[in-house]
Amino acid sequence: MRTRVSSLDERAWNAEDRNRNHGVSLVTLSPYPPYPENPHMTSRASIIAVGLFATLAAVVSAPLAAQTFPSDDPVIRAMWDAGMEHSQAESLAQVLLDSIGPRLAGSPGLSSAVDWLLTTYASWDVPARREQYGTWRGWQHGITHVDLVAPRMQTLEAYLLAWSPGTGAPIEGDAVVVPDLATEADITRWLSSLNGKFVLVSPPEPMCRADQELERYATPTTVARMDSLRSATQRSYRQRVARLGGRAAARRLEEAEVAGVISTNWSGGWGVNKVFSAPTGQVVALDVSCEHYGMLFRLAANQQGPRLRVHAEAESSGEVPQFNVIAELRGTELPDEYVVLSAHLDSWHSAQGATDNGTGTIMMLEAMRILRSTYPQPRRTIVVGHWGAEEMGLIGSGSFREDHPEIVDGLQALFNQDNGTWRVERIEGQGFLRAGEHIGRWMSQVPAEIADHVALEFPGAQDNRGSDHVSLLCAGAPAFRLQSGYDEYRQYTWHTNRDTYDKIVFDDLKNNATLAAMLAYLASEDPERVPRDRALLPTDPRTGQPRTWVSCSPPRRSP
Repeated sequence: MRTRVSSLDERAWNAEDRNRNHGVSLVTLSPYPPYPENPHMTSRASIIAVGLFATLAAVVSAPLAAQTFPSDDPVIRAMWDAGMEHSQAESLAQVLLDSIGPRLAGSPGLSSAVDWLLTTYASWDVPARREQYGTWRGWQHGITHVDLVAPRMQTLEAYLLAWSPGTGAPIEGDAVVVPDLATEADITRWLSSLNGKFVLVSPPEPMCRADQELERYATPTTVARMDSLRSATQRSYRQRVARLGGRAAARRLEEAEVAGVISTNWSGGWGVNKVFSAPTGQVVALDVSCEHYGMLFRLAANQQGPRLRVHAEAESSGEVPQFNVIAELRGTELPDEYVVLSAHLDSWHSAQGATDNGTGTIMMLEAMRILRSTYPQPRRTIVVGHWGAEEMGLIGSGSFREDHPEIVDGLQALFNQDNGTWRVERIEGQGFLRAGEHIGRWMSQVPAEIADHVALEFPGAQDNRGSDHVSLLCAGAPAFRLQSGYDEYRQYTWHTNRDTYDKIVFDDLKNNATLAAMLAYLASEDPERVPRDRALLPTDPRTGQPRTWVSCSPPRRSP
């Protein structure tokens, strides 16, 4: 188990006062005895948990034993065998991602994924149910085909933006850029010329080459020039579009009876765009790849007559019900205390939603299979939440918080996973003063092949506030994030048209599912509840004051 220790300026604080008044602890927990309720569990190492004022601290363990298993616990051994030697992660992912595919909120794909989860859990004899939390805009896209037909022929890489209208039959129109219009009279006159045309509403990228390669191979002068050109181009064109009315620009373009609007949202990686929702409700809205959008923009800006043929199929079906899927192994001794495994099921629609969050979905599904086969009678109740509409604002998990106060009150720990394919590499205490005493103890029971890759940071800074663990964390419940590597995920697969099955590293997914099962087991067997005392969060550089605890927002249960 890797450790991370932050520096401590002892002159900056009085330990006794801050311990009482600011949620900072200096606690020695060494050595831990075996859990009295579970004779199979023994401690691998003595653990010291150190809470640091406004900084990260760490759980520091003694050197790991050479053997794979730090204890003789037969449940841990059985979980390793079920998860690492007999994983079903690959076959489960193939069905979810290839056969069902993307799972946009309100789409038939999400509905099919809900049905598949229920069927899968039933086949394992795991009680599972769907819980309606609200409704969303029903929408399904079909074929999208975008071709440049003048001044030459080329099929373009393009995606229909979510909830965009289709075109019905194929339509053709010229592609135009927004000119630099100085007055409202100029804008009105230009709008009157747009009937049947496609308007390019994003600034173009001067180069669609990933920055890391440019910085590696180009001269510093070239890098600086490209950065300056990009900034100037984006600032100038965004100002042009803003003069159309800001958020009202799409409405004004629709009133001008344009054929459609075309945008690009480059991720900064080779061939990768982030594809979100349409700004229009009456005309087709398309995302075009960085490379092809730049070509269209140059053709239009140089008055070389770009003309497009677009055929986009889409069907809207009004508001449709939306569900979370909840699976449960009922506790035998403490059924009103809960361990929750958490991952969102929905995705964006331009790819398969493989790493956001198919991997998290499969991780928790597989973890429950492991638990059912190795630990079918847990001490505390173990729940898996497959949330809907995370991408729309943590709606499914936020609704679960509101609908299940008994689980919030009785929560021992929630473990959420929502990023990418790499091994879990970090668990932070999310600002809970004494969470390290428990998580460090649980991790000391995890085989070294898994635990050695995980850094523990306590009490934690609540670094990432954009995923489903926050829905219960905001209520003061101990909810934790199982964090994988982030940078490559953000650049290449997060919300992009390249978030596909082939990007999954299944060795890591097996590792993560096994870890989740083990943590659920160890949290369930812990003789003590995880305390909810709060530490002082790090300083917010904008205010110079400690960051405030994340707050709860009412979930938006309908569009």
